[in-house]
Amino acid sequence: MRTFDLAPLYRNTVGFDRLFSLLDSVGGVDAAPTYPPYNIERTGENAYRITVAVAGFTDAELSIEVKENTLTLKGEKKSSEASEGAQVLYRGIAARAFERRFQLADHMEVKGAVLENGLLHVDLVRNIPEAKKPRIIPIAGATSAPKTIEGSTLEGAAQAA
Repeated sequence: MRTFDLAPLYRNTVGFDRLFSLLDSVGGVDAAPTYPPYNIERTGENAYRITVAVAGFTDAELSIEVKENTLTLKGEKKSSEASEGAQVLYRGIAARAFERRFQLADHMEVKGAVLENGLLHVDLVRNIPEAKKPRIIPIAGATSAPKTIEGSTLEGAAQAA
């Protein structure tokens, strides 16, 4: 239970929405939704898979959206006319609408999604640009070839001094 309110800060700041939403989530303001259940797996060095249990949903009733490092999965069950006439004695299969959001790291891309056996698999890959990848810089030692500065060699400059 949180005893402080961040609402006044929302009115006085611009561009810090993500920071405050992270503070809200840490503070436990919004209880984390538990439906539908999901798994996150690492399938390679830079590959991941999110698997969401969406039993009873068809691909037409599901939507996947990526916007500003946020992956949003939505499901809305369309009522079928055949089931409206039937009398349900017990409903144990949840068919309620849901919206599940995942914060993605920088340079994450959604490669595809597959719905099979009631499970929605979303494949993600981290593509780091060449400019952001670590690189090895060779170090020139005293035994390597002398370097020239403005037409003279470094060794010649050292001997003159």
